[in-house]
Amino acid sequence: MKKSSSLVWEYVQIMFGATLVGLSYNMFLLPSKLAAGGVSGVSTLLYELFQWNPAFVQISINLPLFIIGLLVLGKDFSAKTLIGTVFVPLSIWLTQGMDLHIKEPMLGAIYGGIVLGVGLGIVYRGGGSTGGTAMIAQLLKKYTGLSSGFSQLLVDGIVVTASAFIFNLELALFAMISIYVTSKVIDFVQLQTSPTKLVLIITENEAKIQQIIREEIDRGLTKVKSLGGYTNRERTMIFCVVEQSEAVYLKKVLQEQEPTSFVVFLNASEILGRGFSKEKVFGSEIETDKH
Repeated sequence: MKKSSSLVWEYVQIMFGATLVGLSYNMFLLPSKLAAGGVSGVSTLLYELFQWNPAFVQISINLPLFIIGLLVLGKDFSAKTLIGTVFVPLSIWLTQGMDLHIKEPMLGAIYGGIVLGVGLGIVYRGGGSTGGTAMIAQLLKKYTGLSSGFSQLLVDGIVVTASAFIFNLELALFAMISIYVTSKVIDFVQLQTSPTKLVLIITENEAKIQQIIREEIDRGLTKVKSLGGYTNRERTMIFCVVEQSEAVYLKKVLQEQEPTSFVVFLNASEILGRGFSKEKVFGSEIETDKH
């Protein structure tokens, strides 16, 4: 039952994400004449040249690519891809009269890139694709290990190059901005990036640092014994994950109370575990570090 509801949720994500992809095209990309990669970019170019309906163009291109997905990526993926492949042109067709009167290329590039990235990121999280070059990006991710965002950035280059000839170089550059924004938003959505910091503290006074972390910001920690490369003296390296605001406060406290400790703050893209993605554990339950 749990597996069934999880599968349903994945399909809901794909439908919702694909709808956002279609909306980004009609509301921002097409009015701004931005061929921001992918089959949508191809349909923008063909609309400019021949006034061909973008929804029909995308369906026509996606059908053979869907067959490739069926053969290479498996039935489950292709079933999900079929949903995305249908919903994108469907949403484009249903909302083709929608006009927000946004003609400025920079606004179209930024907001179109954001909405497109959110849509594709949600679709990818559901384990699907919207077909077209998005499927090619998924193939690259599968066989090369590249991130979804970078793969999408790579395969969209040809479309942008073509737009420089059909429109002009300026619009092609705006399209590149949109693609860059999209790639970053895709990775952001997939990773559920949160404003958290990984703090590494190398100290000879581990008791004091442990007291500060537990009493001042109420976070868990992990201790690792280490040797100084120059002095060869044993020290303790403390790992701790904190929220952005906690990181600012912790930095201030450490500078005041432990100025000799070596401290590094790193961006943490995704945190799983008690205290972040799960509830804290108290009392008789198993105590787990919060990171």
